[in-house]
Amino acid sequence: MFTACSEDRDSNPTLIQPTEFVLNETNWREAIVELENNTDSLLLSWSAPSYTTGNAPVIVTYYVDFSPKGTFEKAYNAAAEDNTGADYMTMGTATNLCTKKFGAEELNRVYLQFYDWKSEKDVPASMNGTFRVRASVDNSAKDSFYPIISNMVNITVLPYFVLLKPADPEIWWLIGSDIADGSWGSDIGKSVIPLQTIEDESYDMTTGQGKIQWKGYLAGNGFKLRGSLDDGWATQWGQGSGFGDYVKNDGGSGNITVPSAGLYTVSLDTQNDVLTIEPITTTPPVFDGMAISGSFNGWSDTEMTPCSTANENHDWYLEFTFSDGDEVKIKQAGSWDYNSGGKIVEREDGFYVYGSNGGDNIYIAEGGDYMILYNDITRYIRFIKK
Repeated sequence: MFTACSEDRDSNPTLIQPTEFVLNETNWREAIVELENNTDSLLLSWSAPSYTTGNAPVIVTYYVDFSPKGTFEKAYNAAAEDNTGADYMTMGTATNLCTKKFGAEELNRVYLQFYDWKSEKDVPASMNGTFRVRASVDNSAKDSFYPIISNMVNITVLPYFVLLKPADPEIWWLIGSDIADGSWGSDIGKSVIPLQTIEDESYDMTTGQGKIQWKGYLAGNGFKLRGSLDDGWATQWGQGSGFGDYVKNDGGSGNITVPSAGLYTVSLDTQNDVLTIEPITTTPPVFDGMAISGSFNGWSDTEMTPCSTANENHDWYLEFTFSDGDEVKIKQAGSWDYNSGGKIVEREDGFYVYGSNGGDNIYIAEGGDYMILYNDITRYIRFIKK
């Protein structure tokens, strides 16, 4: 009446290590496949390896690897800071089917990630690529058993250049006797102030070049522009024969000296190398204090430091440590009549905000130490990650 069902029988299927696993040739059989504007998918297909005696059905997990270099020594990890030596990438997610498709754009992105081309002229006339498929039997804990790797299949393609991420806008720095504490030092906020991107301007996706500006008070004591704070003054703008005549990267240039003290707009077109300095005809308010306020201080005031105490000041700075998820705004110290918030624009070194009165709270997704810079004329807010 009762029969045991657990005893082993020779006819029961058991897992075995496969010895053969065939990846078929692709549907891209042309000599060179142009990836740009190609709407045809690349189809990969392979035979199912025999994982049991008698080839009984079993769920197999497959991973597709692609190498633009034709070797499979080190996998590319998108989350890693350094992928030096990586020569292949696992494409997409795992599958339990014996086929997988890839679009031409998806494949082209792999070449861009591996070779980091800067422009179209860097892209070779054609490039090879190699596929392979890895198979294993995975348990519920994602442990893999009896792995096997297929043969390799080659393709030849013509990749194309496209930016994976637009370049950050190029930024120059104001420095000199008229700027911040006037010390000609390199401390951000205290001694140097960055020019600002302009909300309605566009910037070259490859170089980041375009129009940038700064609005503030110039006393007529002299200043310059620097392209970098650590290049030994190799990149700079100074004054030539007189005010209005500006020269770039001339170590013998003079300090730029406005004819009369007052408010000015300093505009630099980094794409066309044009520097203009013009008076501001409006009269913006002068504040006694500016502060940050947010979820971290109960929406009270944490006061910022004025960049200049010798002249009329419109720039402020503060070093502050935020936690993940903090919310913040810039406001007049002691009042909410004047405040600035808005949407963030990401940069490699932090982010910036085109502020507006009553704008959105600024959400700090990644906590840490930041240098906060604020101009109360333009309402431009810059967060530089320390």
